[in-house]
Amino acid sequence: MTTFTVPTAASVSPANRAIFEQLEKKLGMVPNLYATLAHSDHALGNYLTLQNGKSSLSAKEREVVNLVVSQVNECAYCLAAHTVIGGMVGFTSDQIIEIRKGGASFDERLDALARLAADITRNRGRAAPAAVDAFIAAGYDAGHLVDVVMVVGDKIITNYLHALTNVPVDFPAAPAL
Repeated sequence: MTTFTVPTAASVSPANRAIFEQLEKKLGMVPNLYATLAHSDHALGNYLTLQNGKSSLSAKEREVVNLVVSQVNECAYCLAAHTVIGGMVGFTSDQIIEIRKGGASFDERLDALARLAADITRNRGRAAPAAVDAFIAAGYDAGHLVDVVMVVGDKIITNYLHALTNVPVDFPAAPAL
């Protein structure tokens, strides 16, 4: 299999170098998967625009989707990163494990979201009508559904990129299920 290296600031385009500088200031590092997007002159900027776009979903709700999708897709990189971020947005370690398993019994609304995100991902967008109905019954609407699909798509991008490149994970490993 081809080995993919993690680009450095010296090896990327000037536009990506500027993004690396912004990431260093904001995060204190350039995560390896973000750096890997910089193999393309455009992907890193486009991805960050998608990831940082406005959403009807809260930060906690987006992390539910990120954790579920990453677990379904078995992405060690994204599970590690989003386990850290999940803690930062207020989930406990036990809650993160439960979310990764596709549920959230501690919160009815988040449970419907987790179950829907898992069903969407497992079935490549063809969620069971009952999962969509439960999501709507939990207080979400069509706009929320669209935003869930946006977050699923966002996470699939990085899950697939890591699966293809297998760049080193630079976050603490997520606990095994």
